[in-house]
Amino acid sequence: MKADKIIKNAKIFTSNADLPLATALAIKDGKFIYVGDEDGVSAYEGEVTDLGGRFIMPGIIDSHVHVTMPVGFEYADMGMRIECNGKQEALDIMSAYIIKNPGEERYRFLMEKKFLNGDDFYKEDLDAICPDAELQIQEAECHSIWVNSKLLERHGINDDTPDPVPGLAYYVRKDGHVTGNMYEGSTEVPIILDSAMGLSDEQIDAALQRWIDFSVSAGVSGVFDAGIPGFPAFHERVYKRLCELDKQGKLPVYIDGCYVIASHREAEEGLKELKRFRNEYNTEHVKIHTLKIFQDGTQKIHTAAMVTPYADTHTTGSTALSAEETANLLKQLNEANLDLHLHTVGERASRVVLDGVELARKELGDKLHVRVTCAHLEIQDDADLNRFAELGVFANYTPWWHAGDPRVASSWLGEERAMKGFRCKTVWDSGATVSWSSDNIAYGDLVTWNPYLGMEVGMTRLRTEKTLIQEYNRTEAVLPPADERMSIEEMILGYTINGAKQLGIEASKGSIEVSKDADFLIFDNDLLTAEHEGFSHNKPKEVYFGGRKLN
Repeated sequence: MKADKIIKNAKIFTSNADLPLATALAIKDGKFIYVGDEDGVSAYEGEVTDLGGRFIMPGIIDSHVHVTMPVGFEYADMGMRIECNGKQEALDIMSAYIIKNPGEERYRFLMEKKFLNGDDFYKEDLDAICPDAELQIQEAECHSIWVNSKLLERHGINDDTPDPVPGLAYYVRKDGHVTGNMYEGSTEVPIILDSAMGLSDEQIDAALQRWIDFSVSAGVSGVFDAGIPGFPAFHERVYKRLCELDKQGKLPVYIDGCYVIASHREAEEGLKELKRFRNEYNTEHVKIHTLKIFQDGTQKIHTAAMVTPYADTHTTGSTALSAEETANLLKQLNEANLDLHLHTVGERASRVVLDGVELARKELGDKLHVRVTCAHLEIQDDADLNRFAELGVFANYTPWWHAGDPRVASSWLGEERAMKGFRCKTVWDSGATVSWSSDNIAYGDLVTWNPYLGMEVGMTRLRTEKTLIQEYNRTEAVLPPADERMSIEEMILGYTINGAKQLGIEASKGSIEVSKDADFLIFDNDLLTAEHEGFSHNKPKEVYFGGRKLN
């Protein structure tokens, strides 16, 4: 029997539960036509490669990233990073920079809210140091922003502007007046990326190519693009370019896309637009069939939705959709054969989604076939940990986050909850389908996009001097609970077949099986026996996509 390529004498982790390990495979027309042992592959004729025992695994599927937004950030600089002691020092630093660099149309800065020591910026503060140009300060988590009056005027934001999602995506007000501070993407993204529509096709393609080159080098063969809120026109523009690149044979990564809405009020229009996206942006390697919702925000700025109130503010945050609204949306998605993906950081955010799925299942039973994914899951209530498996909801984690000092989070969560973050192993062991992701919004140096960094921290819940990451991100102790550390086999499965199941492409991708796309990676190092600390430095020697060698 003829084959285009035959590999033998390899250690193959297949991500196929029926045949977890193999030693040989054969490929024809971009598909696996044989996976098994040396005796079986001897029936095939073709180019033979003896790997001398080297390691093979399926191509990586990163099932929650942001492909479109970073294109805008590539040209809209995030600005000078500020580290200071209090509000006045921050204002002095920015004022000195503006004086030293006169004539700029917009001044951009990046700062963590913690450096304000509990204080806050108001537009009047920013107007005083920058009256004649636009000024923005991006909070480092990228879920809130401060701007001066010039930027408020440009975007038509005034005291009468309604909040997109009260309590979640909103304009901070004082005595009824907007302050220039705004929370969450549907308020801030239009400001951050307001110049992005002016980018040329060549600029967009150049930014995408940098990400594509990295993906190939890391062996990422498929991603879920989690989209951006508040700026669908730019989101769509990048999808157009991805489809064009694919038509030109220049997209060696499968892109599973989405359309983003902020609340149930946008559902009707969002569903209409998602159906249009599905029809218009549909190439071999670009598919769009998922509605994305930012169900809540982040813990640091207290927009993550909690069951138990925050320890410091005694607030609970808000969700974009209620359980009843989620159930109603699921019925509409089900009828249209579409899927749902939600940002769910806080314990109540995921609970409301699970409650919504439960309501929909009571009405539709086995007829409900929407793939529902809750992403991030930083904090989960004990009562909900088994419900992902029970309700068939995908649990998506970002494992390179699974390290840190719980004392930091204890200031807003309280000590008990801070010691119980990212309980992915418990959810995995319950029988749920757990997938992994890198979740980034800027290409930057692309270090944190590295799936092997995710694998390392997922296994260790630690970042040491051996870890491929910036110095300031290193940690001194395992993040509790220590028994939430994963095995290498579980990390690989979550980055391959489980990711494929989440995206609905498990019939063609995610494992090394006969008839599936020949997406696979060859390593000099055996990942199954590699040291966990420093695992992030691993890199595939050869990368194949559809049977074609890419590097």
